[in-house]
Parts: sequence; C-alpha cells; structure tokens
Amino acid sequence: MIYNQTKYNSSWGTKKLDDLGVFSRGKSKHRPRNDPQLFENGTYPLVQTGDIKSAVFYISHHEQTYNDFGLSQSKLWPAGTLCITIAANIAETGILAYPMCFPDSVVGFTAYPAETTEAFMHYVFTYIRQSIQNSITGSIQDNINIDYLKSLDFKIPGRLYQDKIVSILLGIDSKIELNAQICSELEAMAKTLYDYWFVQFDFPNVNGKPYRTSGGEMVWNEQLKREIPKGWEVSSVGKVASVCTGKEDANFATVNGKYKFFTCSQESLLCDTPIFSGHAVLIAGNGDFNVKHYTGDFNAYQRTYVLIPDNPMYYGIMYMAAKNQIQALKNGSNGSIVKFITKSDVETIPILFPIGDSICPQLNNILIKIEHCKRENDELSKLRDWLLPMLMNGQARVE
Repeated sequence: MIYNQTKYNSSWGTKKLDDLGVFSRGKSKHRPRNDPQLFENGTYPLVQTGDIKSAVFYISHHEQTYNDFGLSQSKLWPAGTLCITIAANIAETGILAYPMCFPDSVVGFTAYPAETTEAFMHYVFTYIRQSIQNSITGSIQDNINIDYLKSLDFKIPGRLYQDKIVSILLGIDSKIELNAQICSELEAMAKTLYDYWFVQFDFPNVNGKPYRTSGGEMVWNEQLKREIPKGWEVSSVGKVASVCTGKEDANFATVNGKYKFFTCSQESLLCDTPIFSGHAVLIAGNGDFNVKHYTGDFNAYQRTYVLIPDNPMYYGIMYMAAKNQIQALKNGSNGSIVKFITKSDVETIPILFPIGDSICPQLNNILIKIEHCKRENDELSKLRDWLLPMLMNGQARVE
C-alpha cells in the first residue's frame, strides 16, 4: 500500500521508509521499569510516549531522568533524532531538542541526508498516523514494530522539494511552539503574582510598597486559621459562583466541532453544541484533577466541574485559588488515593477578596492573554492540518 499516491504526485518516486534512514528501537532493559534505582539523583533525560505525543515538533520536555545505572541499561540518543512511538500512543512523533534516552516503546529514526531529513519524516508520519492507527486497531495488542515501519511505502519528492514543504509546515509549528512557551511563562507569572499578593500578602500598598513587609495591618481570620490584611474578606466558591458539572459523556465530542468540549483530560476536545458561556474555571472531577480556565461558549463532560463567577472581576483569583486548593488536596492525601473530587470539595474552596479593584484585573489580564495565545494556536493548527495532506500528496505545490 502506498499511503499518499494520487494523480498529483505521479512524478515522485516510491520509497520504502527503510530506504530513507535507519530505524533503531529504544532501550530499557531493567525490570521493573519504574525501579527507583534507575532514577535516584538522575541527570540523563528520559522521554516517554506521552512526552512525544504532547510535543508539537521538538521534544523539549521530560518528566524523568536516569542516573548512571539507568543509563547503563538504556542509551542516550543525540539531539535531532526523530522519535516514533510504537506502543500506547501509536505513530506519534517528535524530534529530540537535546540528548535523551527513550524506552523500547519508542523507535529512533536517523535520516540518510541525501534522501530525506528527520523533519520531513516527522510530517510524513503526521500524515499517515491515522491510517497506521486504523490498521492496528482491534488487534490483540495495539502496537507496531520496526519491521512494520520499514515496510511502509510512500511517494517521496526530491530532497530540495522536501525542504520547501518542511519550511512551510515548520514555520507554522514554530509559531505554535512559541505561543505555547508564552502561555507557560504567563501561567508562571500568574502563579508568582498570586503567591506574592494572596499568600504572602505583599501586594502594593497605597504607596506602592509591599503591604505586609512594610508593616501593613493584619488581622486573625478564624476560618483560614491565619492572619490576613485588614479589610479583606473570606468567602468560598459556592457563595460567589455557580458550580455544576457538564451533562455529556465522552461520545459527545466531534472532530470538526466549533466549540470547546472540556473533559477530565488536560487537552480539550471539540463539540457542536455549547451550553455554557462566559468566564469559567474548569476542574477535572477525577484523573489528575487538572484545573483550566476559559472564556467563551463551550460544553463540558459529566465529571468536569464548571465554575462561573457571579462577578467576572474575580475570575482570576477564583482560578488561582482553585489551583492552590486542589494541589493542597492532592498533597494532603497522606498516601491515600483520592479517586474523585466532590461538589462539596469545590464549593468550599476558600477565596480571599481584597479591598478595592486594583489587584484582580492584573490576574484577569494574564489569563486573557493566555487564552488569546491558545486561540491563535487553535487556528494555526487548523491551517497546518489543512495544508499538510495537500502538500504530502502533491495537490498543493510549492514554488
């Protein structure tokens, strides 16, 4: 089967992927794979299938690091290696931004320079991923191997034309990655501001000085069991916001929907029909209990809590208070497993309200900037996904 054969690319040569470079399987010989001996005081990055799936183009994030013992049973792959997942998340790809190890659920690809590049092959796999996933769905084990990859046939243009295709697609992906980095930095800024102003209480006083450090008056609050600035009020989410869950199951999502559909996953889906509108904080009722924010029309899964503040001014502090409280809930489980969050857990999240309206807008503005970047990325992703198949099958030409 030639995955991209059309009337538009008849002049392109047909190649097996094995003719374009070297495939090598990752290494993780030690069992169990999560043995602490592999990771204690580790310095060698380890990338997993989930890290590859979440990458836009470059893999620049890792959760774990091997130590020397861990490295001895694995291998450190050079930057620029194309990673292809062959188990769990099938046929997901990304390119190592720096040297990393990866397990045997990942295959590394090194291109023959005269034939292709790792970047072009990343887009090849992006194009054929769904076909590969469909071909193995329903098998005893949803995975593939190196022999399967080597046998794939594909219509490939000349090397210089490949570079032109990559230049267009990578230009879009680079902007997506830049926006994602901006979002991360803005999220960190919001956390810093919230900690400084609402936890340490060193918000700017009337003279622009840090309130508590400069001797601002503090009073004891029995509910929080701590001192808070004089004049500040303590309330809870249930008293200042509507709290409910979505009504839909996971099958409600549609591929080409117009509206966001929030589930308990970190990533949102799409749907055709919204039932919520406005500034909202969303909390996953199970799973990793992630907390998200969104402004607009949307819908939600039946285990996702939707918090819509009565006063939009308090959108930012509600989001940050929810993040802090949910993290404290997870940290305070004392080794027990928290399986789900109840509506009462959400409604009783404490919220501090400052005097005046000079502090809250700054947090709100940060969240709005994050949402703007994410919306831009949604549009860029649609553009890339529209262009990619036409570039890969020759329907769209690059001069």
